[in-house]
Amino acid sequence: MARETGNLKNKQVEKLLRAGEPGKHYDGQGLRLEIKNNKAANWVTRYQIDGVERWMGLGSARVFTLAEARERNRKLVRQKLADGIDPLLTRRADRAASQAAAAKAMTFGEACRRFLEQHGGKWGNPKHRQQWQSTLAVYAEPVIGQLGVADIDTPLVLKVLEQPVAAERGYAAGPLWQTRPETANRLRGRIETVLDWAKARGHRSGDNPAAWSVIGKVLPERGVQQHHAAMPYADVPAFMRELRGREGVASRALEFLVLTAARSQEVLKARWPEIDLEAGVWTVPAERMKMRKEHRVPLSAETVALLRNLPTEAGNAFVFIGRSAVQPPGHSTLSAVLNKRMGCSVTVHGFRSAFRDWAGETTAFPPDVCEAALAHVKGKVERAYQRGDLFDKRRKLMEAWSRYCANPTPAKKTGVVPLRRARQP
Repeated sequence: MARETGNLKNKQVEKLLRAGEPGKHYDGQGLRLEIKNNKAANWVTRYQIDGVERWMGLGSARVFTLAEARERNRKLVRQKLADGIDPLLTRRADRAASQAAAAKAMTFGEACRRFLEQHGGKWGNPKHRQQWQSTLAVYAEPVIGQLGVADIDTPLVLKVLEQPVAAERGYAAGPLWQTRPETANRLRGRIETVLDWAKARGHRSGDNPAAWSVIGKVLPERGVQQHHAAMPYADVPAFMRELRGREGVASRALEFLVLTAARSQEVLKARWPEIDLEAGVWTVPAERMKMRKEHRVPLSAETVALLRNLPTEAGNAFVFIGRSAVQPPGHSTLSAVLNKRMGCSVTVHGFRSAFRDWAGETTAFPPDVCEAALAHVKGKVERAYQRGDLFDKRRKLMEAWSRYCANPTPAKKTGVVPLRRARQP
């Protein structure tokens, strides 16, 4: 090992660095200048702890002067040795802590993007992903998007939910939570989900400040929740008569939706292999169902006749032909028929509500049969005891609904049992 011969001088260091000749030049207190070539030159210090010799870098000689290298040697090495601390182990621990902190550092906006990248594919309807992105981008990110996800607390979530919004599209101006209750509640749930994801990924800790159990205790009472505008079931037969008089695939798709009480995307993406016309059954695959569970839909005789009369296209498996053989009609197809062409101020989704109101108010079909027809999820206890899908009973229900849509005569003639004559269908 080379022996330390004395202190270096500033001019000497400058000359050595200019020359760039490889070598080791000692200064004292374990400090030395190591030159590898005319570009690489570093300060290094040697020390012993528990009889073991260690070497520790103190930075580039082209960045730190001789005086600065001596000070770093004193603070980072000699002072710690005097306190019985291994400088090298301390540095490694500090670096690990710094790297861990950097890994945890993530803004709320980045957490939203990362969450959607990883989980956006689980939504069968692309519209749902777009709604997630839009809600968070419009209302949450301008307020908390640039803040660390670990720093989001209840006051910040409240700031998002109670932010003032301008009047638009029939909504009054005022706090988001009170003037747009449904939007605000979905926003809260989405913030909660993103924060749960961030916690699971190690980017935050503690309770979720957006959880309803927390935030519900401080938010004021919300405004009246707005549901999908639905056509009264009494108006459905007249509507269906007008609809049947209209030509086009979009009109038939809307007619099919009403008769099956299905959701828009379930209908628009329906494929012929899913349908058994002889058995009168439409099996909707799990990936297209909201609850991610396969759903069998009994088709009434009228619905089967509708399907048999639809045009088909070679190489196109979609029941309702879109603009190409590889894509179904767009999500606005049904609303265009309903709202623009027929001038109805209701929503397509509202026909499910009309069906449920009709079944509940004019028939004696049990509630579980009506709910099963809409593919609504049952409670946990219910699911444990009721494993079947009530298919045969649902077939009777859908036949009765089809007859009602075609001819709203008294229940005695349609075969629908009124509530006052309660008996099982």
